[in-house]
Amino acid sequence: MHVTSQTLSRRSLVKAAGVATAATALVTAPAATTPAAADTAFAHPGLLHTRTDLARMAAKVNAGAAPWTAGYAKLTANRHAQSDWKANPQTTVYRGDGSPQNYGILYNDIHAAYQNALRHHVSGEQQHADTAVAILNAWSRTLTSLAGSADRFLAAGLYGYQFANAAELVRDHPDFDLPAARKVLLNVFSPLSESFLTRHNDAVITNYWPNWDLCALACVLATGIFCDDRGRVEKAVEYFKHGAGLGSVRHAIPVVHPDGLAEWLEAGRDQGHALLGVGLMGTICEMAWNQGIDLYGHDDSRFLKGAQYVAKWSLGESVPYTPNTRKKGAINGWSGSETATAAAAVDPAMTRPIWAMIANHYTKRRGLSATYLTRIAAKAAPEGGGGDYGPNSGGFDQLGFGTLTFTRDRSPRPQTPPSPSATAAGAGPTAAGSDPRPQTQSTGKPDHDLAATGTADILGWLGAASVTAMAGGLLLLRRRDKAARNSAQ
Repeated sequence: MHVTSQTLSRRSLVKAAGVATAATALVTAPAATTPAAADTAFAHPGLLHTRTDLARMAAKVNAGAAPWTAGYAKLTANRHAQSDWKANPQTTVYRGDGSPQNYGILYNDIHAAYQNALRHHVSGEQQHADTAVAILNAWSRTLTSLAGSADRFLAAGLYGYQFANAAELVRDHPDFDLPAARKVLLNVFSPLSESFLTRHNDAVITNYWPNWDLCALACVLATGIFCDDRGRVEKAVEYFKHGAGLGSVRHAIPVVHPDGLAEWLEAGRDQGHALLGVGLMGTICEMAWNQGIDLYGHDDSRFLKGAQYVAKWSLGESVPYTPNTRKKGAINGWSGSETATAAAAVDPAMTRPIWAMIANHYTKRRGLSATYLTRIAAKAAPEGGGGDYGPNSGGFDQLGFGTLTFTRDRSPRPQTPPSPSATAAGAGPTAAGSDPRPQTQSTGKPDHDLAATGTADILGWLGAASVTAMAGGLLLLRRRDKAARNSAQ
């Protein structure tokens, strides 16, 4: 689907032209020294998508470029992405057996808000932003609690990080109730996730598989960034690196093999939950990256090794698995154990919209070879979102649309995370306080075509033609404004 230049809002054009100016500046001047990421404000928007990302999507779709247009077509065809969606907010949301479950209402509404907000940023159509705001305001002003069985922790984690991401895309809308959104994240979603990471529902630390920790981490991290709460962000990052639960990176990916692949613990459970875990860890890494924190590269890019393992396994190829026994039970209560001895059987046709984000980071930003990620991302494209992968909750665990949102042109050199201040401005390839030199990764070699990239491609993801077109459009708008002012005088 092609969006004409007439449908792009002036705001989108101004944002994109600002990015173009910054990208052009990279050709003629070195990056300026900025304060360390820990000493700067959080970038907004700065969860899964930055201003740079949103400008890229709009420019690529407007230019009719593949595969962005195919990704955008998936978005506009989804019933959740329509501006006539009406919210159905609930005071209490229940998830889990033995309760009057109504959590499907919540996740359908959140995905409608996210998809409408994303559609607005690409097309400039105001009615989609208005719809997203109406949905989010209705829920943030109504929802007071999450209840049910232990599954209430899943609801808090999954729908908390998703709510924050939808809200982040419309936080500057004049009708958006930012205080109410902060309140529902800080008082309803995040407390349950923080409690789970601390107490694990009063169970032994290994009772719950990694996904439980990972969705809680995603919620706490997203809440911290959205609410400018540095304490929550630091706690989430520390837990990701060194947490005692199975969701920390060394517990979720416990064994690294000489071939550069690393076992994903939940591969011993089943394919669906393993895909969920990869998607959640990728979400955590991407949100952190956009705030100048490199979890993608942590521990010698351990996540890359684990994602490659799951990609290879999901493609139907054999992978090793080290037998693993988990202790189960309640603290001072019942106890037991469970042993996984081999990677579970897979269905190569099963897919989730998780691969474009991860593959594009490692191969396009970092310039690494990631064969299995590249293959499975191509197979999954164009990625859809909630509503495209079945009606049940598993089809709504990821926000999706990665072909549209995460596909990027190859960077002329390996990147480090942007500083929050640079991200907020729409540019900036180097995180302050980080080593600006290309980082060596033992998990892959720079692609050969990356090494051959010349200075003609220095504009990176946008491309010189798009830069020129947007800058020209902005100049035309300014001339029209000036002419209108002169005629009014």
